[in-house]
Amino acid sequence: MRLTILLLLLVVALLQACNNSESALLNEPFRVAVLRYQHETCTFCPGGDADIEAWTKVRPVLKGKEVLEAGSYIRGFVKRAKDYEDIELIGISSPYTVFGGSSRAWNTEESFDHFMGKMIQEIKSQMPLDGVYLALHGAMAVRNIPRPEAEIAKRIRAVVGENVPIVGTFDLHGNEDEEFLKWADGAFVTKRYPHYDAFLQGERAAHYIRQIMRGDYEPTKASRKPPILTPTVVQWTGQSPSMDIMERARRWESRHPDVFVSVFYGFPWSDVPDVGIAVHVMTNNDQVLADSIADDMQDYIWRIREPLVNRGYPMPGEAVDLSVSAIVQGKTPVVLGDYSDRPGDATWILQELINKGVSKILYGTLRDENALDLLTKQNAQVGDEFDMAVGGFTGEQAGSPVRIQGTIRYFGPKWGYDKIAAIEWGDENMLILTPAYEQVTTPGQLRFADIEPNDYEVFVVKSRVHFRRGFDETGYAKTIHVVDAPGPWFGTIRLDALDYQYAPIDKLYPYQNKLDQ
Repeated sequence: MRLTILLLLLVVALLQACNNSESALLNEPFRVAVLRYQHETCTFCPGGDADIEAWTKVRPVLKGKEVLEAGSYIRGFVKRAKDYEDIELIGISSPYTVFGGSSRAWNTEESFDHFMGKMIQEIKSQMPLDGVYLALHGAMAVRNIPRPEAEIAKRIRAVVGENVPIVGTFDLHGNEDEEFLKWADGAFVTKRYPHYDAFLQGERAAHYIRQIMRGDYEPTKASRKPPILTPTVVQWTGQSPSMDIMERARRWESRHPDVFVSVFYGFPWSDVPDVGIAVHVMTNNDQVLADSIADDMQDYIWRIREPLVNRGYPMPGEAVDLSVSAIVQGKTPVVLGDYSDRPGDATWILQELINKGVSKILYGTLRDENALDLLTKQNAQVGDEFDMAVGGFTGEQAGSPVRIQGTIRYFGPKWGYDKIAAIEWGDENMLILTPAYEQVTTPGQLRFADIEPNDYEVFVVKSRVHFRRGFDETGYAKTIHVVDAPGPWFGTIRLDALDYQYAPIDKLYPYQNKLDQ
């Protein structure tokens, strides 16, 4: 009798094994392809369309093991996958980043097809695969391809077939809707801005895809699209109600095992049809639960839409006055976040600081590739005098060029650029020039050559929220002001001033013609 029971149990175990992947059945490691294709595209920026050359200027395409080390999402995925000891990772050659970052305009269709074509061919050469992991952003915009991340998943699905799980990780600024999950099995989005949890989301994606490959998880998915459009500056998860939205998602995940809830806040400077907030939910073979959670998240976000969207920030003149008051009161260092300057060359704050005689300024950074090119042609050296009008050249929103007279304290490579410059000027001030938009997030980034950040009282950074990582949430800065810019320009909270061609802004709160109360 006991032998019969044991035989029955063995038969059951074998039948269950047959439901798992071929790799598991043969006791071989799961073979998972890893790809990276990330860009946060500002379609309104004047940087010019990003072509193949722009994608390979910072460094060549990543290959093999290089892919498995490229960024926090991938490192988190790789760490967890290696812990399991039953996953073999295959790095698929991937483009690294765009020169100019998110200050570039559209990606060309040619560049997208070029890189996707090479990745698809490499995936074919690695077949059979048991899974595919995509390290994406979510806010890529490509000419003539309305939903690039969904298109990536769609093209890969056509190669690997219906039974191979595809899972992606995303930045919360992604513009997504239900289309990605039509072709993929899961999406994991950062819940913190700044994105402290990118590594964690990579780990979660590895755990999730392994469950599917083992036959332990049957993805059931739900997506919702609350009709709300928010500028990124209000998306900081260190304040309510933004933090409350993410806490609600975490609460659902804690209440139910094997439930994953993600919220995209969207990236309003991508003129794309799926712009704005989105909710993704995955459950283990429970569509009713997935839909109920997605409905709850959508309803909650809609209820708190007004305090989420409606915020105001001081203009440069007022912000500098507040900074002077803070200096007098000893509440330094002061950080001024120039949130709206996507191209990186706006001079509004710089001009106000000069007008009001503020000293001990560390301005990091101001974009001016023209000034750097001229210094290169002059064979400029440390110690040379500097007298040049800088910044304010990409258009009306950048303000006017500002004349700086001082001394070159550094001229050389930094942050992946061939040349940047540090100019000492005025009363113990330092201006750092870069050839493209550069977002400084920590004081330590500004510690190079003989520059010591602790010697300065006022910092100006081209950042909306990420600077809080090193200047605010560490307690470093005693005073912080996020600073607006005059005029109805892209980058500001006045999104209705933009000439959207593809995004349905007239149907999104608070910009629609008639609110659906």
